[in-house]
Formats: sequence, structure tokens, C-alpha cells
Amino acid sequence: MRVVLAGGGSAGHIEPALALADALREADSSIEVICLGTQRGLETRLVPLRGYPLELIPAVPLPRSVTPKLLTVPGRLAGAIHATGAILDRVGADVLVGFGGYVATPAYLAAKRHKVPIVVHEANPSPGIANRLGAHLTTHVFTGNPDTKLRNARYLGLPIRRQIAELDRFALGDKARAHFGLRPDLPVLLVTGGSQGAKSINRALAGAVGAIRSAGVQILQVTGPKNADEVQREAGQAAGGTVPYVMVPYVDRMDLAYAAADFALCRAGAMTCAELTAVGLPAAYVPLPIGNGEQRLNALPIVQRGGGLLVEDAELTADWIKTSLLPVLTNIDQVAGMSEAAAALGRRDADRWLAKAVIEIVAAETAGRTGAKPGGGQGRPAAAQPAPSAQPDWPAKPASPAQPDWPSQPGRPAQPARPVPPDRPAQSARPVPPVAPSAPEPGSLFTPHSARQQPSGGQGQQYQARPPQSDGQQRPSGQGGGRHRQAR
Repeated sequence: MRVVLAGGGSAGHIEPALALADALREADSSIEVICLGTQRGLETRLVPLRGYPLELIPAVPLPRSVTPKLLTVPGRLAGAIHATGAILDRVGADVLVGFGGYVATPAYLAAKRHKVPIVVHEANPSPGIANRLGAHLTTHVFTGNPDTKLRNARYLGLPIRRQIAELDRFALGDKARAHFGLRPDLPVLLVTGGSQGAKSINRALAGAVGAIRSAGVQILQVTGPKNADEVQREAGQAAGGTVPYVMVPYVDRMDLAYAAADFALCRAGAMTCAELTAVGLPAAYVPLPIGNGEQRLNALPIVQRGGGLLVEDAELTADWIKTSLLPVLTNIDQVAGMSEAAAALGRRDADRWLAKAVIEIVAAETAGRTGAKPGGGQGRPAAAQPAPSAQPDWPAKPASPAQPDWPSQPGRPAQPARPVPPDRPAQSARPVPPVAPSAPEPGSLFTPHSARQQPSGGQGQQYQARPPQSDGQQRPSGQGGGRHRQAR
């Protein structure tokens, strides 16, 4: 199977795509993953670092207002669609999975033109233009937020890295603190503005460093590469003392930063919110004051459930940190309760659920072209199909009656078979691993919300992951309850 991922531009589009890529490889090592991107995005650095091939297409940003640049969009978009279609044909794509951004619009249109199945994943509560378009071209639409309004959408959660999803903050805490030069016996405030940093957060913190350290709270500040020198100059007078204040321009191992921290002061991007709730780390969220307000919508459910604080960027000052945040940082019981509340909202297996959905979609599409049933039946002889790779030991889900086929577009005729590129071997040379149809067990992500019932118990198949629950979820040992160890 060959999967093409379209998620470029910002880390919020790239990281979920790479998390899905890792989950697909974990499910079946024979699956080939190709990423689409542009020369101007972070994907030129992040994708090769994760070991995946990157195909570049022209960037076609859409102006936010009516300007002369708007007249150039149709021609540039046509060129990007043509370039993307050539890549889909050359690699022999079996499916295209889009995550929004500049890359997704031409990718969706090219996939539709070349009859490649489309899967859409939207991370934010307010969908962007690209994914709103994509949702009209396919019935396979998934969201990372339960409040997202999008055609054909099913709430699944946001795929995050296994390194984060499987993090045990208690077990790794002392090692993480030693890594950054922090003490093991005092609480830690993690301050980060994302991969590029946030000047407003850095400025507000600068005026509160003394008060925070006087209260016995350590600081781990990720300044952002472009802000490092300025922050170092402003913080020069705060150096020294017995309570550590550690500044770093960038962190490649965010799992260690999360493990070292007890609380965070940060932006409210979809990926940040998904990761912090997955590891049970409470935060004071400062939404980015641009765009359509999606960052505030990302953080709002967490704050309403008691897993964090919310402060607008214009209201974030040193005084707010001293009077509103610092009393929380020094209240161990309150931090522990907020950690539990944040952890109850976390979804750790969205990457595996999305990978499972993609594999099933390709299996169904292939079966429709060949006249075979997914997982066997008519079509190629069984002997011509190599045995699938051993499936990972993912959490089982309750057994239940047989699952209906994936929903199709009402009244939509079946798509004709897609021609095989001349340089690609016959489909039988690389079959889709058969996936046994599974059932919409009570509470399944693929069952309409109104039809869900409580699980009746039983053991499911090994390959399928248990859908995380949003409330009252039993967390693994070491998750939630704060990071305060007995030594404190």
C-alpha cells in the first residue's frame, strides 16, 4: 500500500501527519508513506528527520482579502494540481490523507481528478478552507475536536507522537529534570511559545521571574530560536540563585520537557492542547491573537473542565503571572486536581485509530475495484497474497456484532478503476493487507453518537485500539494527579 500525506506549512499540520505515518508503519511495515510539502514550510526539515520521503509542490497561499494577488491564484493553483497529480501517478498512490494547509488544496483536487481515495483530518474547531473543500470531495472525514462542524465528520482525536502518547511523567521526571539541570525537589513551570517562541509570553515572564523563583518554583523557558539573545539579555540580572531558571532556544525532546514540568504557560495550538491533555499536564493557555480565534476554542473545553487557565494575549502581564498564576503553582493539591482533569480529556490512540481507518478505506476501495470482499472472498486467489505483518499489541476493544460497511455518498455511482502507471507493477504484486471487518462496538468512533450504548464487556481483536473516553477515564499508572513526588 502507498499512502500520500498532505500536511505542510506549520508544525500543527506536519506533526499529525507524521504521527499517522509512524502508526501506519507500526501496523504494517510494508506500507510506503510519501509526504507532500512546499519549499517554504517546516516540512523540509521535519519530514526528512523522521525518515520519510518528501515530494515538493508549488505553494499556493490564498490571500485573506481582495487584492491583485487573488488574480494569480487560479493559474498557480492549476500548476500545483498538475504537479501533485504527476506525483500521485508516479508513486502509484492508493490513498491521499490531507491535514489542511497550503499543500492540501491542490492535493485534494488532484486526488479527485486522478480517482485516488481521499481522507481528511481537521485538527481545529474552525475548519480551514482546504479541509472544507476536501470534506465535499469524500465521505472519509475525521476531526481532532468534538465541536468541529464539518461535512461527513467523525470525532477521532488528534494524532500525536508515540513518544508523547506513551510518556509516563512520574517515571521519567527525575531523569528529565537532570537533563535540563533542574532540581528534583521543587515544582517546575514550563514556558513555551511553540517552535518559534512567543515574544508576548517572554516579555510577561521577564517581569515575574524574581517572584516565581522567590516562591520556590523553577522555570524551564523555551524562548524560540529568534528570541534567545533578547531573552538572555533581559534575564541576565536574574541569573544565579538556588532556584534554577533554565533558558533554551528550542527543544527537540518535548517529552522530556513535559516530564520535567508540573505546569505550563503556553500557546493553545491544537497540537499543544492534544499533547498536554494526553500527558496530564495542566497549563495557562495564551491563545495567539490572530486568525479566526481557533486557539481559544482549542483551550476552552480544557479550561471549562478544570484542566487549565485561560488568559488573552493582551491581558498577559507580569502582574497577572504574580497574582493569578503563581498562587496556583504553589498549591500542590490544586495542581494535582487540574492534572487529573486535563488527563481525562486526553486521547492517546488517535494515530492508531486513524491508521486503522485508512487501511480499511483502502481495503474497501480495492475490493470495490476487483469485486472482492475486504479480507478475502472473490478476487485474487489467497495464495497470491503474502501474509500480512504481525500486528502490534494495541489495546483490545469489546467484541460486538458484525460492523456495517463504511458509509458511502448517497446516490454516488461507483468510481471506475484507476489506471495503473506503466512503471508500476500489477496490483497483485503489492496487495493491501486484509483487515477483518470489525463491529461498531458500543461507543465506537465509527458509530453515530446517538446510537452508542455502554459496552457489555468481552475481548476484541488484537489489532484494534480501544477508543479513549473523554470523561472519567481510567489513566495508566503515573498519569494525572500532578507531578509532585513524595520528596516534595
